[in-house]
Amino acid sequence: MKVAILAGGLGARLAEETETKPKPMVEIGGNPILWHIMMHYAYYGFKDFIIALGYKGEYIKKYMVDYCRLCSNLTVNLQNGDVEIHDGGGYKADWTVELIDTGRDTMTGGRIKRLAPYLGDKTFMLTWGDGVSDVNLRDLLNFHKSHGKLATLTAVRPSARFGHLNLDGDMIIEFSEKPQTSEGWINGAFFVLEPGVFDYIDGDTTMWEKKPLGQLAKDGQLVAYRHSSFWQCMDTLRDKRRLDAMWQDGNPPWKIWE
Repeated sequence: MKVAILAGGLGARLAEETETKPKPMVEIGGNPILWHIMMHYAYYGFKDFIIALGYKGEYIKKYMVDYCRLCSNLTVNLQNGDVEIHDGGGYKADWTVELIDTGRDTMTGGRIKRLAPYLGDKTFMLTWGDGVSDVNLRDLLNFHKSHGKLATLTAVRPSARFGHLNLDGDMIIEFSEKPQTSEGWINGAFFVLEPGVFDYIDGDTTMWEKKPLGQLAKDGQLVAYRHSSFWQCMDTLRDKRRLDAMWQDGNPPWKIWE
């Protein structure tokens, strides 16, 4: 099963980092957030990736091309330029990664539709290149198969931006620093989709989050998989620093691999 990752947006709200690199290449704990997302999928056995490139896509291409060498011990013959790769070094991934240019200004729906020739007529997974979670992807896939609809969306309850106060009159009887909100579900991405969803996308200017998802819901073809554990997107520098702090603490909740 292929895993599609949208990695072509401008990342304007994280401009401090994205002026020089695409958002999925912003590092958490020394590795791009894209790597964290792919490690999550690989842990559950999903290792066939197709990445939709756009803004500064050449950075992602270079990272993937260089990944094996950067994670290995090398012997370099400076006379003829030969490079011999040895065992040892860092993590070696047994992944297949297709890197597809889907246009700098293409919207999310358009990027998905441009991937159709590479995804074929089989069920596929889809997520964004800027969010991490500990969602059980096998359970998600089994849930999708169980209902027989075109699309499954992972619904999450994000962390609150501010500390939560439980009041009794003027007395604070409980204080929680930025807890997970107990109200409202939002789109956490981590989709499982059937190829029939391509028919809901008009073209490059279509935003997946608007007309396609709205029409799928109206047609009774969109089902929510509720995930009540960890999920965090990286929209702003504040989000990036929060994820970095979790990684530095030594037990980031999304790191389910060894």
